[in-house]
Amino acid sequence: MLRWLGDRIRRIVGRGAAPSQAAGVIAEARAARLMRRHGGRVLARNVRCRGGEIDLVVDDGGTIAFVEVRYRRDDSHGGAAASIDRAKQARIVRAARHWLATDGRGHAHRACRFDAVVFEGGDSHGPSWLRGAFDAE
Repeated sequence: MLRWLGDRIRRIVGRGAAPSQAAGVIAEARAARLMRRHGGRVLARNVRCRGGEIDLVVDDGGTIAFVEVRYRRDDSHGGAAASIDRAKQARIVRAARHWLATDGRGHAHRACRFDAVVFEGGDSHGPSWLRGAFDAE
């Protein structure tokens, strides 16, 4: 886990990316750790398809949770949860359908939900896990 995180941060910093990108990588690692602490098993990270991306795919007690991780230093623009708008939700749903049709074929019969793990206020607050943050419509 730590090696994966270190490698990912080095790639981001090496590209001259913004510090917020590195903060996002750290938030994803912390979210994965939160899921595991609560009995979840991370099945996939950073699932990408044309027009969509999922940060984490987690087996949470038999339910497949497609998890969006959001980090916001402050809530001046509505906060982390508010930043998951309808367009972002549609992209996550698209990526979830893609994953279930390809890599996740063996899980297509299972119940699914869309969660969010949000980090607000920089490092001073721990994450909030919002189970069922939105529905696939």
